[in-house]
This record gives sequence, C-alpha cells and structure tokens, in this order.
Amino acid sequence: MSDRVLGMLGGMAWPSTAAAYAHVNETVAEKRGGRDNAELLLWSADFARVEALQAVGDWAAAGDMLADAAARLEAAGAGALVLLTNTMHRVAPAIEAAVAIPLLHVADATVAAAGDAHVLGLLGTRFTMEEEGVRDRLEAHGREVLVPDAELRQRVHDHIYNELVHGRVTNACKAAMKDAAAALVDRGAEAVVAGCTEIELALAADDVDARYVPTTAALMDAAVGWLLEGAVPSRPEDTTG
Repeated sequence: MSDRVLGMLGGMAWPSTAAAYAHVNETVAEKRGGRDNAELLLWSADFARVEALQAVGDWAAAGDMLADAAARLEAAGAGALVLLTNTMHRVAPAIEAAVAIPLLHVADATVAAAGDAHVLGLLGTRFTMEEEGVRDRLEAHGREVLVPDAELRQRVHDHIYNELVHGRVTNACKAAMKDAAAALVDRGAEAVVAGCTEIELALAADDVDARYVPTTAALMDAAVGWLLEGAVPSRPEDTTG
C-alpha cells in the first residue's frame, strides 16, 4: 500500500459514486500513464437509511454514521477522505472531528474549479440549496451564491430523489435542470454549480450559457491532486484571511 490511499465515503446514491470512482481512476491513469490507477478504499452507504435521516432532519445521527465510516476508512489506511455527496457535507464537521486525516471539502474544490467567477448559481437538493453545508462554505470563500426560486428548487429536488438517485434520466428531468440553470444565468450567475453529484447525470456544459462547474469532477480532480502531489484545496481561511 502506498503512502497516499484515498478513502471515499459514497453510496449517496450509488450511480454518482460509480461515476466518481471511474473519474478518479481514469484521471490518475491518464496522468501517470502505463497501467496505473488510484489506490482507494470505498465505503458505500445504504441510501435508504441516509434519506430516512434527512427526511426527519436527524443530522446528528447522519453525522454519527458518516463519522464512524470515516474512522473505519482511516483505520484501514486512508490518508485523506472525500465525501461523495454535497447534501451530506452539512455533517462535515462531525466527520472531521472523528479523524486525524484531511477531508477534501467539495465546496473548496468547487471554488478552485470556478476560478474567477464571483457569482455562483447553485443547483442541488433542497437541503443543499437552502441550508448550511455547501452554500455557506462557498459564501465563506467570498463568493455570492444564487439559488433558483422555490418552485424550481422543488422541481430539481424531486427529480434528484425520484429519478437520478436510481440512475434514471428523463426528458422532464433534463428540462428542469436546464430551466433552473437558465434562470440562474438570467439573474447574473457567472457560473452554474451542479451542487449534487447526481445532477451531472442530467446536465452538461453544453446545456448552460455560463461556466459549468460539476462538483463531482471538481472534487475528484482535487482527489487526484492529493493522490499525486499531496495537495489539499484551500479552505476559506486560506483564501479570505
């Protein structure tokens, strides 16, 4: 086992975890050449259990579950962690408190990928768009965050939970994502953030009339940076003083 083994907290839901797993391995193979791929440890949650805790707002129990999984990955040899869900970054502090290794935060990776875009349009689950976790972390980096109106937020949220978590992409789902992205751009978003790993299954760069920042790709690029160079994305206190 090498000095840099990445621990992946996934399964929320599994289709995006599979995409993230493929992305990090393909990128490492491309950068290193030959037959190399990433050294990974993967813990995959039962999404039904996670969703049940979200539905009743029991974030403490969800945090305990992920903190326990993170500690197990650390004990198995992981040197850094990624959490393959934007929504559950709400409990990132509980995960970080349970381990001595870094958690590569999706919002930090997203800011790096967004470059000089100051106004970010955020799409995701209703929890991500309305509550703490990713949104406040982006704002802590000094970025302005826009979210869709209530009706569009609900449409996006419902398509994520009713279709995308099962790996299904319908025309109605694609239309909802495009409508929400377009509304954000119309309001001044300089970049549209696909702030749910599943949204990337239904929305592509060609669908957005602004910079497109898929958070799975951003986080996996950060993971590759750690695997190959030991780099960790800048935290808010590193970029705003």
